[in-house]
Amino acid sequence: LMVGATESHVLMIEGEMNECSEDEMLTAIQFAHEAIKVQCKIQKSLMEAVNCSKRKTYKHIQEDTELRATLFEKLYDNIYKFSKKAINHKKKRQEAFRSIKESYLKSLPKNQEIDHFLFDRYFHEITKKAARNLVLNESMRLDGRQPDEIRPISAIVDYLPAAHGSAIFTRGETQSLTTVTLGNKFDEQMVDNPMHSGYNKFILHYNFPGFSTGEVKPNRGPGRREVGHGNLAMRALKKVLPPEEENPYTIRIVSDILESNGSSSMATVCAGSLALMDAGVQITSPVSGIAMGMIANPETEQYAILSDILGDEDQLGDMDFKIAGTENGITACQMDIKIEGLSYKILKEALEKARQGRLHILQEMAKTLKQTNEDYKPHVPRAKTMDIDKDMIGILIGPGGKTIQEIQKETGSTILIEEVGGKNIVKIFAPQKDMLEKAEQKVKGFITKPIIGSTYTGKIKSILDFGAFVEFLPGKDGLLHISEVKWERVNNLEEILEVGEEITVKLINIDPKTGKCKLSRKALLPKPASQ
Repeated sequence: LMVGATESHVLMIEGEMNECSEDEMLTAIQFAHEAIKVQCKIQKSLMEAVNCSKRKTYKHIQEDTELRATLFEKLYDNIYKFSKKAINHKKKRQEAFRSIKESYLKSLPKNQEIDHFLFDRYFHEITKKAARNLVLNESMRLDGRQPDEIRPISAIVDYLPAAHGSAIFTRGETQSLTTVTLGNKFDEQMVDNPMHSGYNKFILHYNFPGFSTGEVKPNRGPGRREVGHGNLAMRALKKVLPPEEENPYTIRIVSDILESNGSSSMATVCAGSLALMDAGVQITSPVSGIAMGMIANPETEQYAILSDILGDEDQLGDMDFKIAGTENGITACQMDIKIEGLSYKILKEALEKARQGRLHILQEMAKTLKQTNEDYKPHVPRAKTMDIDKDMIGILIGPGGKTIQEIQKETGSTILIEEVGGKNIVKIFAPQKDMLEKAEQKVKGFITKPIIGSTYTGKIKSILDFGAFVEFLPGKDGLLHISEVKWERVNNLEEILEVGEEITVKLINIDPKTGKCKLSRKALLPKPASQ
């Protein structure tokens, strides 16, 4: 958790958590704030030591107080009344405010000159103040909602049948189309930066094309906004992924924002959670996210916490607090505020309302997909992880890699051996389920230790006068002595057995010194009554 604050108020929060509670998070913020207070005092003492005064105020914008007062007098009441009409469509609302502006300009005498730059700025101030007062005075928002009301939610999964997993999540006028692709070890992202290098097997890309907000602009590489939003969604979702030893896949999530009016990053979290579940990735819990806002008046000490803020409310409000998590707790958050600071009372209230909103969104998501699909889709590359003892690695690889290469060639699979969490793991990837099963059986044969008393089906490799050698596990031969073939006396093995024949045998002994195995066929046959 990263916290920024002054001596008196919290200003910024960003971090990731293992499904912590709101109380735990608040305690962590308070703990951080105590350390920040010490740092602030040190900074002040340093300023005093070098006789450093506070920075000077720089004001480069010219003001026209008469124009400002006139516009507030002429337009404020009209805009306030118009804001109460509760237009819940962003473009229509913008067009309506634009028409008010144009009507006023047309009403002015033709010979009257006006500074359009200042006019636009003052008009924005008026609309902002009207919308804020509407919330504080009447608990009504621009789109007609109550402060804690969340916009209508809908979701669709398996929207793109060719993708490994997909979901469309729509909340109000914000919509994310998210896909999940499952790959193998070779699809991992290589990380090479000044502080860390390695590989990342969970990747989330967030795309915010211009058309999502009605803009016309070229689609180039991601900017800081896209990187930041994608990183927040990635941190929110990675906490619920299955452990690495249970998840052999490299997972890539791509969120394409089709429309945006308020917290597309939180829509990405919701769509990403549904897409993972649709893909069959066994996440521990579904994840949802919500953006909280606030409008405060320091003079009257009035404030209102807003749930699921609009894009307009992000601009006119004093806080943007994005919180994502499961029903068990918070997994990621990001907060910035535009006022002097945030008290713990307001912060606690915002966290509680965010929890209620998060649970409501989870309930709406559950109407589309309540739990993760039990299996992957037919066209998903199959993967399997298996533990392997260290002394069996050489057997599986074979001389010069011959054994493992033959298995891959015969089954069309990719087999990797690596250390995960102190364990040696075999990872098998195959294009289809039947190919995976075939490779799994072959690998199991090589890495399975023979157990005395177990029954095996093997192939006769050679026949000698005293017995036959049977490959009862891949690469593992055992001696079937002539006395262990039948209960009756056998004089000539070649009259009973032949090379290449498959027979079922029981492992009856392993020499502790040499490791040679002794097999029996008669132990599986009924004993004649005469004996």
